[in-house]
Amino acid sequence: MSAQYYEGIGRRKHASARVRLFPGGTGKFIVNERPVEEYLPRPNDMEILMIPLVAVGQTTSYDISVHVKGGGVSGQRDAIRLGIARALLKIDPDMRGVLKSLGMLTRDARIKERKKPGLKRARKAPTFTKR
Repeated sequence: MSAQYYEGIGRRKHASARVRLFPGGTGKFIVNERPVEEYLPRPNDMEILMIPLVAVGQTTSYDISVHVKGGGVSGQRDAIRLGIARALLKIDPDMRGVLKSLGMLTRDARIKERKKPGLKRARKAPTFTKR
């Protein structure tokens, strides 16, 4: 991959992804030193990841290198998608309208609620017994 790249950081739940877009590529997509199809094998993961690139019509214009850590499969996938959208915005700020209308630039801030004392989980209380 060439030396010039554009970087975007994406986060979701506990996952954090550093995405690098290399212009003039052939569409090669690497996640944590492995092909994306091997790293994210679920059926719809690739379609979800490619939404920002499809929206701007540049699916094979860039080589993509991703380093992602933390969280689970869907959190990592959504972090990568946000990172791609942010990197595209650094390449061409005119893409903002298209990406924003699809909700690709908004970080999903929902995380797991903490467990409270006296409860089994965040909100589940133990079964009440009268006698």
